[in-house]
Amino acid sequence: MMQYVLIVAGGKGLRMNNELPKQFITLKGKTILMYTLEAFYTYNPDIRIILVLPSTQRDYWSRLCKELHFSLPHMIVDGGENRFHSVKNGLAMVKKPGLVAVHDGVRPFVSQTVISHCFEMAQQKRAVIPVLDSIDTIRQLVDGGSVTVDRNIYKMVQTPQVFESELLQEAYCQEYNTSFTDDASVVEAMGVPVFLVPGNRENIKITTPFDLKIATALLE
Repeated sequence: MMQYVLIVAGGKGLRMNNELPKQFITLKGKTILMYTLEAFYTYNPDIRIILVLPSTQRDYWSRLCKELHFSLPHMIVDGGENRFHSVKNGLAMVKKPGLVAVHDGVRPFVSQTVISHCFEMAQQKRAVIPVLDSIDTIRQLVDGGSVTVDRNIYKMVQTPQVFESELLQEAYCQEYNTSFTDDASVVEAMGVPVFLVPGNRENIKITTPFDLKIATALLE
């Protein structure tokens, strides 16, 4: 079955306190985004990698690829006004039926096991996302205060989120809604159940200076 991955990289680096968008920060000779693309190419050299970037960042990305001798094959699509529209733009490049993963450009440490498991289960379940157990106590805000809730009934969601391509394309034909916080929420809006698989804790989303420190340690 044909496999695709849409890597969405539209960050502006605001929480990183850096003018450079976080996906372009260099660690040990490669940008964060390059490590992310390599993770999927390593999993399957035949996977169709579709990189969704803001149009204003395309030239800069091309220069980085030349300067850092990064030649891994991928297509580039212009992003939209928000993540929903960026994914929708990327899906327009999915021409043949198959499985489509959607992954955050600043999650370079997704494991090969998680990628493989998500694709394998999506063949059976149609819609699959990786999750982690919460290791912290969780409190819910209520009128006048807060209460402890059972953390075992909550999961921390990661990417890649993998779907049958036709299902995901149909889901993204819906009108945008602010409740669409990830791809699973878009698919669920059609009444389609989403199946959970274990994620890997190293699969952090790099958005803050502290995350950069963790990323550097993981690369060591």
